[in-house]
Amino acid sequence: MTARVSAPQRFEFDTNELAQRVCGAHDENLTRLDYRSGAHCSSRGAVLLVSGSGEAQALALAMLEALQDRARQGQEISLEEVDAAYRFALDRAAGAPVGAAAAANIGGAEQQTRGRAMRTSAAIAANLAPDSEEERASWPLRNKTVVAGNPAQNRYMRLLDHYELVFGLGPAGTGKTFLAVAKGIQLLQKGEVQRLIISRPAVEAGERLGFLPGDLKDKVDPYLRPIYDALNELVGPRETQRDLDSGVIEVAPLAFMRGRTLKDAYVILDEAQNTSAMQMKMFLTRLGHRSRMVINGDLSQVDLPPQQISGLRDARNKLGGLDEIGVMQFSNADVMRHDLVAKILNAYEQHAEPRKGPAGEGA
Repeated sequence: MTARVSAPQRFEFDTNELAQRVCGAHDENLTRLDYRSGAHCSSRGAVLLVSGSGEAQALALAMLEALQDRARQGQEISLEEVDAAYRFALDRAAGAPVGAAAAANIGGAEQQTRGRAMRTSAAIAANLAPDSEEERASWPLRNKTVVAGNPAQNRYMRLLDHYELVFGLGPAGTGKTFLAVAKGIQLLQKGEVQRLIISRPAVEAGERLGFLPGDLKDKVDPYLRPIYDALNELVGPRETQRDLDSGVIEVAPLAFMRGRTLKDAYVILDEAQNTSAMQMKMFLTRLGHRSRMVINGDLSQVDLPPQQISGLRDARNKLGGLDEIGVMQFSNADVMRHDLVAKILNAYEQHAEPRKGPAGEGA
């Protein structure tokens, strides 16, 4: 059944400059907005005419309002920002978080997902009010501002703001590592912690690094490249190297955490699905006074031997009921990479064989 086309709606920018920034060079942002919303926007200076079905118009108008608000704050409006505005507008139009239901349907036609989720323009506009609980979280750093790219990231950032121990669970590409590192950088720059300590298990080498060429740094670095990439993007290579040399930022394999007490520190364990239950217990008990800890991992990509239970799964099952711990479960729908990645993840999940742990239990 074809959606009924409504009369065109007007959207007027505050100034021509804001219109240019939102529309982008050669109207590339408008083209992306048309694709995402299913509407069609025609530019007339500071005025846009938005055509399409009532649902598509509502989504496009909500996105435009959000983008203009971001432009007013000095935010660069890129294609990624248009995608973020789409995710937030769709989430609020649906009246529920984008999560498992959206993940289950992401392999279908995107237009069907839009059709299920949309509401009237008034309903969307009401949910985009500045005092909404889902207002986009942001962390100002010295060199840039980190902003939530979708509702799931928004909730994760809120957890990182308010809990001393947070678990981030879900597929690669959802921004878990980047946001955890960004929070650590923010707390360092504000003087709330004295050190940023980042660790991950070197499972591929069995944490027996001796056979790899080079010194200790050369042996460990290949496993920590995503961490360095995040640090370089957030503070720049020169400052990253300076903080690494001074010990303000420490990046080390999990095996090197044993026996330490981590005080006045922000501690991140990445790729935690590849820890054993004993390693996870060891790491969790390193938490010292005035410290905070983030543990991230993807339980669909466990590289441990088939009969070994993931320490991340074990910790989630044992600690998930504690009110003092924040737990964020990302889904395939929250992946921030190419749209096709979420569909690929779903396809793999549909054909995955259950992983067997000890005594035949799913690990």
